Amino acid sequence: MTEDRVWGRNPVLELLRGGGRRVDEIAVLAGARGPLAEIVALARRGGVKVSYRTREQLAAIAGTDRHQGVVARVASGEYAELATLVGIPAERGETPFFLALDHVQDPRNFGAILRTAEVFGAHGVIVAKHHQVGLTGATARVAMGALEYIPVARETNLVVALEAIKKSGVWIYGSDVSHGVSPWAADLSGPVCLVLGSEGEGLRPLVARTCDVLLTIPMAGMIGSLNVAAAAAVLCYEVARQRRLKAESP
Repeated sequence: MTEDRVWGRNPVLELLRGGGRRVDEIAVLAGARGPLAEIVALARRGGVKVSYRTREQLAAIAGTDRHQGVVARVASGEYAELATLVGIPAERGETPFFLALDHVQDPRNFGAILRTAEVFGAHGVIVAKHHQVGLTGATARVAMGALEYIPVARETNLVVALEAIKKSGVWIYGSDVSHGVSPWAADLSGPVCLVLGSEGEGLRPLVARTCDVLLTIPMAGMIGSLNVAAAAAVLCYEVARQRRLKAESP
């Protein structure tokens, strides 16, 4: 198993709290205080090796001087089985909510989407195996701890994976720039999987045809589309909003 570097106080704290990935070592700034001292305490309680370094040494390990005084050496993120991911809602007694990503390649977008998905209660994210950024250290840093809580399944054929999810009773809603219905007009309160396309091309035609419904976020400004991570945030919020209204209705 390969290793990644996770740096920054909040990402490392969530890494230690979540317990999802093996942490081999925590390197902290010598004389650590405050939040760094909390990180050291958590690491020692978990039996993780702690070493003390200078700022320059930490920058060399992290590959950046923005490490905030701490760098973790961790096992690369592990992927969940699709069947395991699909079974999570039933185990929790909740309405299924998934995201699927069709060739998203920027780790900043991927990390932001993972963070959004976790915040709004998604049960997991499905990604394509090829032409898709993976669970890298860069993704983990942007996700700011979400990677430790939300499972990600990686599938060779995204269309086959979506068809399998359909068979479990989940409706597939794809995000499209111009050919869909408004999210506010769709019923997103039931079992749902949101599918978002790549930064440049959007959904591939075969993936779009696999969707039950296409959604288009209305634009009031001069720019014709949103960044994929921003679109994910809008759609996840709408799912959460509709479900809250449904739960509160008499």
